[in-house]
Amino acid sequence: MRFSRLLVPTTKETPNDATLASHIYLIRGGFIQSVGGSGLYNFLPLGKKVLDKVRAVVKDELDKAGCQEVSLSFVTPASLWEESGRYEKYGKELLRFKDRKNNEFVLGPTHEEMMVNLVRQSVKSYKQLPLNLYQINLKFRDEIRPRFGLMRGREFLMKDGYSFHVNEEDMKREFDLMEETYRKIFIRLGLEFRVVEADSGAIGGSGSKEFMVLADSGEDTIVVCDNCDYGANIEAAVRKEKPCDAKAPEADFAKSHTPDTTTIEDLATFFHVDPYYLVKTVAKRALYDEGRSEIVLFALRGSDELQEVKACNAVDANDLVDVTEEELSEVGLEAGYMGPTTAPEGVRVVFDNNLKDASSMICGANEKDYHLVGNSFVGLDADYHDLAAVQEGDLCVHCGSPLRYTKGIEAGHIFQLGTQYSEPLGCNFLDENGKAQPMVMGTYGIGVSRLLAAIIEQNHDDKGCIWTKESAPFDLQILVSNIKDEEQVALGEKLYEAMKAKGADVLLDDRKDRFGAKMKDYELLGVPHAVVIGKKLADGLVEFVSRDGMIKEEISSEKVLNFLMERF
Repeated sequence: MRFSRLLVPTTKETPNDATLASHIYLIRGGFIQSVGGSGLYNFLPLGKKVLDKVRAVVKDELDKAGCQEVSLSFVTPASLWEESGRYEKYGKELLRFKDRKNNEFVLGPTHEEMMVNLVRQSVKSYKQLPLNLYQINLKFRDEIRPRFGLMRGREFLMKDGYSFHVNEEDMKREFDLMEETYRKIFIRLGLEFRVVEADSGAIGGSGSKEFMVLADSGEDTIVVCDNCDYGANIEAAVRKEKPCDAKAPEADFAKSHTPDTTTIEDLATFFHVDPYYLVKTVAKRALYDEGRSEIVLFALRGSDELQEVKACNAVDANDLVDVTEEELSEVGLEAGYMGPTTAPEGVRVVFDNNLKDASSMICGANEKDYHLVGNSFVGLDADYHDLAAVQEGDLCVHCGSPLRYTKGIEAGHIFQLGTQYSEPLGCNFLDENGKAQPMVMGTYGIGVSRLLAAIIEQNHDDKGCIWTKESAPFDLQILVSNIKDEEQVALGEKLYEAMKAKGADVLLDDRKDRFGAKMKDYELLGVPHAVVIGKKLADGLVEFVSRDGMIKEEISSEKVLNFLMERF
């Protein structure tokens, strides 16, 4: 491609709403164009070229793994979502609308229902399974606050795949195959990433893993162990149970007067004890389908923090929201003095696993200015779940080493679904005995357009993009410094035509612009390598530039073609 013919509207100005490097450089480099500042983007020629290259890597590895590509309708009948039970649960990110005949539809944010509908009409026997179908297609999520460019837009390109099996064992085999396939995709794209255990969220299922591209700008906090391969999203991270070295308080069970001690810090000071021996009781309103809600108390050690996604999953709610003191009072709870053992009848209480069989605990008496000392939960028949957020320095469950936080960009997510969708949607097969059984499913997603942003978040400098080999819009850029210099032009054309004939993807900068402007654009666009033909040609030399680090190497103009032929 000749630069003079290329639609690439580069700009020096940073967009007002852009804070991340990927958002800034993809806009400034003319890769994408914002549509009305509403989380929607046009892909211009360079952006579409990169998108297609990333898509090709994804497709190539999936096809090698035996997956089959289909293309499902972007518009989905709402009736399918009602069948699966997700129509109400998914929330306002699901864009709902009616057609002229008053039929209800949604714009698909994910396509479990559509793919199950396809398979239930096409597959009847165990002999047709297993099956792994995928698409690379548009999705739409009506984000309340779209931001960060392609990182969190409303419309995006996503690869979503779905596998169907006769049993859970075979589904787990495919799950492992998809994990290995995804690893190959991310390695080919030149990304530093971590596979972490994750919460299944609105997709559901019994187990899931996320592929996190490591970047300081990532929205997700992930917990990692540097001594082994353990990694998990903060929402799903677990830790080794740790004892407390501080002495436990000695007291018989009694009610103690504790005026104006409504926080864990105040209580620890009042009793001169470590927060480990205090019970933190957090009240939340759990929201369910059809407008139903309830106040739930979550109890954990005072040294821990409540992880709200874990808490939400513990009560199988759609969401958790804060509760006012007035709402607490209405159900008989005293704000600041709540305790799990004194909750009024009808108020649900969930205990953190770390409180199981705990003793010498201090908790609220549910009476203003009073706490209970000497509490023992030994043998207590209660609802126990993992509620605590893992903190830096907690110990790894696998090797016992300290855990630390890092930031990541979720770029892929795989789920073990089981029969969560096949049962309500009636996606069955006849087994060897002619008996109908629900298909066991897995689902596997990659944010293809998000990967463009992730690559740049991990590969950029203060000048612009640095594309990896498989994602770069061009393999090589040839810069002719002075278009009026016939010798420079002749060599540029010779190299351009020869490399094109060899099959390399080459960009020839044949514009009449100043050399400085051309170099600025080269740095901004981030093509991995360039040949700069400038004043040194008179001495028989040209420069070979590597964009990563802007490393320059002088090469004989007579030998440069052979050099490029060997290099590319």
